[in-house]
Amino acid sequence: MTKNSKLLALAVLSLILFGPEVLLACPVCYGSGDAPMNQGMNNAIWVLLGIVAFVQIGFVALFWSFWRRSKQLKKFKEQFHVVNGSL
Repeated sequence: MTKNSKLLALAVLSLILFGPEVLLACPVCYGSGDAPMNQGMNNAIWVLLGIVAFVQIGFVALFWSFWRRSKQLKKFKEQFHVVNGSL
């Protein structure tokens, strides 16, 4: 092993051993208690989920209207008949 690879291995090992304490989430992220910040975060999540659902419903309505219009157009085109005749 070279000196650089030993140093890299030591850095990775120190991050594995000492990193988790630094990376722990705060109590709000754990969801402990009924703090106002937790309730605000829950409300924000519900609002964002509502926006996503609204956009998806919009796409469904768009494609449903396309389907309905194509059905009407097909019915309209079937009303006309080609007359085969000679001059």
